[in-house]
Amino acid sequence: MSEPFLVGLIGARGHAGRELIRLIAGHPELMLAYAVSREWAGRAVAEIAPEDQDECIFEALGPDEAARRRADVVILAVPDGAAKPYVDALERDAPHRIIIDLSADYRFDDAWVYGLPELGRDPIRGAARIANPGCYATAMQLVLAPLVDRLGGVPAVFGVSGYSGAGTKPSPRNDPELLKDNLMPYALTGHKHEREAAHHLGVRIRFMPHVHSAFRGLIVTAHIPLKEPLTASALAEIFEKTYSSEPLVTLRNAPPELKDGAGRFGVMIGGFDVSEDGKNAVVVAAEDNLLKGAAVQAIQNVNLALGLKELTGIVQ
Repeated sequence: MSEPFLVGLIGARGHAGRELIRLIAGHPELMLAYAVSREWAGRAVAEIAPEDQDECIFEALGPDEAARRRADVVILAVPDGAAKPYVDALERDAPHRIIIDLSADYRFDDAWVYGLPELGRDPIRGAARIANPGCYATAMQLVLAPLVDRLGGVPAVFGVSGYSGAGTKPSPRNDPELLKDNLMPYALTGHKHEREAAHHLGVRIRFMPHVHSAFRGLIVTAHIPLKEPLTASALAEIFEKTYSSEPLVTLRNAPPELKDGAGRFGVMIGGFDVSEDGKNAVVVAAEDNLLKGAAVQAIQNVNLALGLKELTGIVQ
């Protein structure tokens, strides 16, 4: 049996980090080399992730220390703005090491490959610098991409996610008491995922994000103006043609609900409908913000970068 590829995980204590530990532990070709968490330094990884059988201990490694550690891949599951010191150290001391960044820091950097496999795998294969897409940006792009050439105006996307999307740092958007029996709008203009999806699709988008009291799950409803009218069946056929061979994209006629995304490794897309004149389409997508919106997509990108089969270790 060949030696597994070693993975360094920085930001291991966060919600996405927890999911990554679980996926790495179940992956036949990967092994967790180290897990960085200042808050949990000295404690066993198995305390929050019993799947980890390698007796790994959380460590408070700075950028220089992490760069000196042996690893084939380093996954950065850190907040926005925190990736650069680690990237700088790795590029100086281990320039050939693969880096997968889950923050927003490099999603607009042309020197990095944007890792949304369903919309382009070839650039990801063998890449050493991969920016993992945002959770909302993943769902928005998968909903809008099949219709980009048919747009007759600016799509408007209404989104709702569970509060895990706000991270672990306390804020009103991840306070269960404030969210109880509530729906909280935020970032009413210029949301980072609006800018991200617009940048990579090359079109303008309007996005209205909200957070609610469930821990996980995400849903977007896109109203899409069209240049030429479509029937509902023709709309569904476009998506079938685009995604029929994609194992992590599930299509159905009925619109998915938020709970359909929670715990799902891929994305469910449905609700294919059009206005009476056929000039406005409506499409709905549901996913898990921590899985396809973060950790599962990161493992897809790790597999492609290492030359493994894309879905290795990704078992629903």
